[in-house]
Amino acid sequence: MACINVHCPRCDSALVYRHGQNPKGQSRFRCRECRSVFQLTYTYQARKPRVKGQIVDMAFNGAGVWDMARTLKIGINTVIRTLKNSC
Repeated sequence: MACINVHCPRCDSALVYRHGQNPKGQSRFRCRECRSVFQLTYTYQARKPRVKGQIVDMAFNGAGVWDMARTLKIGINTVIRTLKNSC
């Protein structure tokens, strides 16, 4: 069995423990110091750090809502909401 060193993405602490699974069966972890819950492989694309900036950049370059959603692999409503909030 392989041992994986897990660190909290928020406070970089190594004091984490397994905290169940998501609906897809991937392990979730909880940090003992900052109490945040996280996953090693997070699949929701819209929560990645640079996605909002990419949406705004693509809009300034003339890309349509459907094109942005398809290219970034996120929902159309997420694109529209981000564009409304960025103004």
